[in-house]
Amino acid sequence: MEAHATTVVSGGRSVLDRSPLGRLPDQVLKFGLAGVAAGVLVLLAGFLAVLISESSSAFGNIGVFHFLFRNNWDTSQLQQGAACATGSHCTFGAWPMVVGTLATSAIALIIGVPIAVATALFLTELCPRRARGPLSIVVDLLAAVPSVVYGLWGFIVLAPKLRGVQQWLANTFSFLPFWGGQVAGPSYFLAGLVLAIMILPIVSAISREVIATVPPENKEAALALGATRWEMIRMAVIPYARPGITGGAMLGLGRAVGETIAVAYVIGGSTTLGHSIFQQGQSLAGVIALQFGEAQSTPLYKSTLFAAGLILFVITLLVNLVARRYVVRAGRGKRVGGGDAAPGIAEAEPEPSPA
Repeated sequence: MEAHATTVVSGGRSVLDRSPLGRLPDQVLKFGLAGVAAGVLVLLAGFLAVLISESSSAFGNIGVFHFLFRNNWDTSQLQQGAACATGSHCTFGAWPMVVGTLATSAIALIIGVPIAVATALFLTELCPRRARGPLSIVVDLLAAVPSVVYGLWGFIVLAPKLRGVQQWLANTFSFLPFWGGQVAGPSYFLAGLVLAIMILPIVSAISREVIATVPPENKEAALALGATRWEMIRMAVIPYARPGITGGAMLGLGRAVGETIAVAYVIGGSTTLGHSIFQQGQSLAGVIALQFGEAQSTPLYKSTLFAAGLILFVITLLVNLVARRYVVRAGRGKRVGGGDAAPGIAEAEPEPSPA
């Protein structure tokens, strides 16, 4: 007897027999969601258009190359309406802020990502079941702390407490490039440390979710072959979760690149490029936040801050695009069927027993 699977609605009619008016909610939902998605793209394009329009004066007078790579951001001698074509009155070079943004973000990744991944591994694989929930909530609550609180805490508590530690690090590893020198308190290193604490919740949360998706068969296979708990994590868990962990780290990098108030408090505010990570500096977001008020009356000054915002926008967009591309490619290549999730296990074969 042939069975027909149909969905019946009120009145005894099939969904296929609905009138155009009955299918109207589906069409509204479809086009409504498409409109919302398109609105996000339009909003993003609008941001980019405004930044390009407002920064055109700065790039036209100073030049893109000079603005990006000169180390001379000095607003004390600004002359309103002065021509910058010859370079005689050009006092805006964003290179110190670009370096400050990238340096503090890199320090945050180096310090924060290993701690976040280790926290995720402990909560997922080693933590007792009763304590797993409360500890996860405590880690996630770090994301609820306002940025200004992190900045004040870093400036009031960390800067004086860690000054001796920073000086010891500077003296001990002075042979490294971009290292050494006299510590002044606020510095690139201190800003990176505060950013590491700020990105820890998002990287840890994403890592926990990805590690939780590792198939139990992979872990059980490793343990069945005689692997220790650490070997099981190294061979079965980390290879499978690596794309997601990397994507979480890149999202944390995007958060670190765009952070403003916390960095402005603890980086020092110097618009001259420092020669050590233990010296004071400035970031793109920090210089925009601190100087935009006084730039309102000077068109060229205001345009340079929009140009700095455009550079920051491009950096953040590139970070997110790279993260998305890596996660998609890794998901297509390594996790299809879970075959390449644990190469150490796939290659391991039990030795034949003697006859």
